[in-house]
Amino acid sequence: MSDDIYDRVPRWVLAIGPVAILIAVFGVLYLTSPFGDLSGVEEASTLEILWMLTIIGAIAGIIPVAIGMLWFPFIRDLDPRYLHAFLALAGGVLAFIAVEMTEDLIFDYGVEVSDVTLAGVAVGGSTLAAVTAVVGVGGTFAVMYAASEWRQRKAAASEKSGLEIAYLVALALGLHSIGEGLAIGVAYIHGDASLLMLLVLAFVMHNVMEGPTVVAAVARDRATPPLRHFAAMGIIAGGPVILGGWLGSFAQSNILAVLCFAIAIGAILQVLIEVADLIRFDAEDVFTRTNTATFCIGFALMFLLEDVLVDVLLEGWLIPV
Repeated sequence: MSDDIYDRVPRWVLAIGPVAILIAVFGVLYLTSPFGDLSGVEEASTLEILWMLTIIGAIAGIIPVAIGMLWFPFIRDLDPRYLHAFLALAGGVLAFIAVEMTEDLIFDYGVEVSDVTLAGVAVGGSTLAAVTAVVGVGGTFAVMYAASEWRQRKAAASEKSGLEIAYLVALALGLHSIGEGLAIGVAYIHGDASLLMLLVLAFVMHNVMEGPTVVAAVARDRATPPLRHFAAMGIIAGGPVILGGWLGSFAQSNILAVLCFAIAIGAILQVLIEVADLIRFDAEDVFTRTNTATFCIGFALMFLLEDVLVDVLLEGWLIPV
């Protein structure tokens, strides 16, 4: 992402280029229907299943995040107040993901946790799910908060680094991506090609917004970080879809899903605090009208891409299920 390269590119190209690439990827997926025949899944070897889920996870996770990160040059040239608005937009995206995963944790996976016996004592599934959720959310938040405080004390004399926040954002999104992979893995192992295609298309649209969410923090730094950082953050944010796919195909455990979602929620809560601190570093007021509006736009946009898009696809407008 050399300055010499993108300085010669018109701003309108920087703005709409990722959209054109996304449309092309979406069109190729829809027209080719690469997951149209899963009849051989039951006879497939473990290695074949892992390899296929790796490819699917990369398509649904890493590629759309990379597409979204292409907006970095455009975001970086924004006026500081608009950059703060973009950070608030990223906060809205994260907030929606946290709300959505809380709903999944409580109403989908939490209620399906089976009763267990621990040390001779019967423990109800709902109790086990609740304890797991509290420990996952609280423990993750506490660990990330302590790490943040340590980092800030260590770098108290220097300017707050947007790159460090970007890595935390990527980590939080990556933890969330495990949940997406769980759904993909279950659909694949059950041989449900229509549902699998639905999930991949929905997650491609969903995850493309994670790219600018990650790089928004980097954009406020004066220097452009080396390309390896963008590659690393893209893999951290989107790569766990692959891990989730593996877990979903072999370890179909509701309590595992509850733990994954709880960890992601705890991470997101801490990252939201980091994003607010990053805005506050440059401006006295975090909750300006512009920032509040873009936060709401980010939340609403993810609702449209996730819930509305999925509903449209399920109704058979694009994919007959």
